Amino acid sequence: MRTWSTAEVSKLAGVSARTLRHYDAIGLLEPAEVGHGGLRHYGQDELLRLQQILLLRRLGLALGTIGDILDGGLDTTEALRRHADWLAEERRRLDRLASSVDATIRQLEGGQPMAPETWFEGLDAHRQSEYDAEARRRWGQAAVEQAYTIMREMTREERAAIPAEFDSLNRRLAALLAQGRGVGDGDVAAVIADHYRLMERLWGRLPTAEAYKELGTLYTDDPRFNETYEAVAAGLALYLRDAMHAWAEEHLTA
Repeated sequence: MRTWSTAEVSKLAGVSARTLRHYDAIGLLEPAEVGHGGLRHYGQDELLRLQQILLLRRLGLALGTIGDILDGGLDTTEALRRHADWLAEERRRLDRLASSVDATIRQLEGGQPMAPETWFEGLDAHRQSEYDAEARRRWGQAAVEQAYTIMREMTREERAAIPAEFDSLNRRLAALLAQGRGVGDGDVAAVIADHYRLMERLWGRLPTAEAYKELGTLYTDDPRFNETYEAVAAGLALYLRDAMHAWAEEHLTA
């Protein structure tokens, strides 16, 4: 059986010997045999696998995902579909970033001043990834992907209107908190019903009582959310959580 040395494979495929050693170390591409002194040799099967690896890398897939595909643990089409969704979201983020940079340049050149809250548009990828990870842990991959699908199908205007809807709900609830209304109050329940309908619209499914209550708990347990609500009114995160729990127990199935 004909084999090729690391140097020969490196020259054939245009990859470095270091890359081949890394692929071997992570179990992605093991050599057909290892000779004296640790010299690696690759056969035809390994060359064909390397060709597939490089093709999938060209498409932007992570090495772990490529390994799952080649070892039969993940359908190629499904992997590429997920990657295409990620690329579409990244393209939208880069569009926002480009717009922010352009506007900054115009301001620095003496043009229209920018509002401070627009300076950081497109720079929130890491923060969003943290929210994604938390959502996947609590509600599962399917729920997160469904939410993203809904968001992608919205128009830009519809997506832009969502923060204002949440802000309106927060202000209404803060006013009731200031009045000393209990979480079982009818007006409080009406605000929570609107909140639930908004979440249902964004989730695309009817959450169970436990799922909706867990969301309320997230508002108090996660400092990122807690700070958001506390900035509106002191005690609002806890008030919202308790109101969501009370409403879920009365209106949703277990």
